[in-house]
Amino acid sequence: MDFTKPTIEYGDLSPILIVFGVAILGVLVEAFLPRERRYLVQAVLAGAGLVAALVCTVLVGLDLEEVGDGAARGMVAASGTLVVDGPSVFLWGLILLFALGGVLLFAERRLEGGVSAFAGQAAALPGTEAERQASTRGLDHTEVYPLMMFAVGGMLVFPASGDLLTMFVALEVLSLPLYLLSGLARRRRLLSQEAALKYFLLGAFSSGFFLYGVALIYGFAGSMQLERINEAVRNDVENQALLYIGMGMLAVGLLFKIGAAPFHAWTPDVYQGAPTAVTGFMAACTKIAAFGALLRLFYVGFGADRWNWQPMFWVVAILTMLVGAVLAIVQTDVKRMLAYSSIAHTGFLLTGVLGVQSAGELAEGQVTSMQAILFYLTTYGFATIGAFAVVTLVRDSGGEATSTQRWAGLGRRSPLVAGVFAFFLLSLAGIPLTAGFVGKWAVFTVALSAGAWPVVLVAIAASIVSVYFYVRHILLMFFTEPDGDVASVTTPSLLTSAAIMVGVVGTLALGIVPGPVLDLAGHAGQFIR
Repeated sequence: MDFTKPTIEYGDLSPILIVFGVAILGVLVEAFLPRERRYLVQAVLAGAGLVAALVCTVLVGLDLEEVGDGAARGMVAASGTLVVDGPSVFLWGLILLFALGGVLLFAERRLEGGVSAFAGQAAALPGTEAERQASTRGLDHTEVYPLMMFAVGGMLVFPASGDLLTMFVALEVLSLPLYLLSGLARRRRLLSQEAALKYFLLGAFSSGFFLYGVALIYGFAGSMQLERINEAVRNDVENQALLYIGMGMLAVGLLFKIGAAPFHAWTPDVYQGAPTAVTGFMAACTKIAAFGALLRLFYVGFGADRWNWQPMFWVVAILTMLVGAVLAIVQTDVKRMLAYSSIAHTGFLLTGVLGVQSAGELAEGQVTSMQAILFYLTTYGFATIGAFAVVTLVRDSGGEATSTQRWAGLGRRSPLVAGVFAFFLLSLAGIPLTAGFVGKWAVFTVALSAGAWPVVLVAIAASIVSVYFYVRHILLMFFTEPDGDVASVTTPSLLTSAAIMVGVVGTLALGIVPGPVLDLAGHAGQFIR
């Protein structure tokens, strides 16, 4: 057997290589640099690496070549294991942009009196003398930066995977650092550690389902490459049971990652227990990467069989929207409310998955499913990272005050912060002149064009329900008299302020002038394979 040397397209894969390279450098910094100097070096290294990767992503996107009839642009890299096409590059840009916001939140130290929100010594038991000494010395885990960069690297690979094995490896690379990051909160350590354990256990089960699905699909198609799986789906009419069981198991792994019902149980606990900086980063970036992988798997690998898998997404989308919207009403914690809001938004995004993928099947000027989902992910990311950044500012003597009653009257004590948070909530609710309204309009339109009007009716009903709990919180901030202890707003450094400002500008701009980003999402085209 002749050995053929694999060809690596270093230029086209430069964003991924830069992120992983920075992550490895971060590990070396932890090994050789004195502890008191690591924070600044790690924060600057992570931020500079993400900026460099974002610049390279733009250059890669500008250099993509048209494939076939010009409806798609891209190339196959790394011997077919990675696909660099328009949607991949668009998703890379979103992940890197919001990861930059995550770095800003990770690096914030003013809110905790000169230390970060991460534990000083994670190995120390909560409440012990070792933990108190670590806090007294001002220690914190700067390992969070390389962990974050490894997670970002996995997120970049996940939606660009050209075969199931690469997709599984990317899933694990992005998940394992998040399990660790979720348990590193400086305050409320037991809650944080409980969240990390739940996330790890449920994530391990979902990964097992995904891997078993990979094995079944390999048995069906004789290949793990998505293009060959699609050929097998088109031509093989015998092993349908193997196909559908494997498809269902792959769906379980991906639906867990996006937080869709009934695989959503981890979401509220992890969002509440993890450090809020991690929650904001995870809520925005993980959903983008997971939806990219979900679309590639079902549009490319199982696209020829969409009439059989779409009913499954009808049921999951309806269930997810109802669970997220209804259970958010009864939440008394701001982070849990935003967690159930995230679940509801997953359902709205799944509504877009039911739309028509190819522009050739639509009338001129209509939005494709891919275009709508990419735009919705953009709007959701800006509002989410900004909302969680605001949550870090509202504090009392015990740290972040996430109980909703502590926010009563906040609009009178700090009208600017309450107004910004209200603006993010209105965008998440889909109120006109915010980015969220245009995003919902896009996904609902593509679902209607595909005949999924029952799902759209449920989505509209869920949107109306969600408006109730968003507006209720706004009324609590501005028109409710505080009863008992209330929270105050701590002045952040420029880091958190910059993250909030980017969220505000992005949400406002996409609500008033959505055209350029919609056009950019449309220009991204379709998956090439």
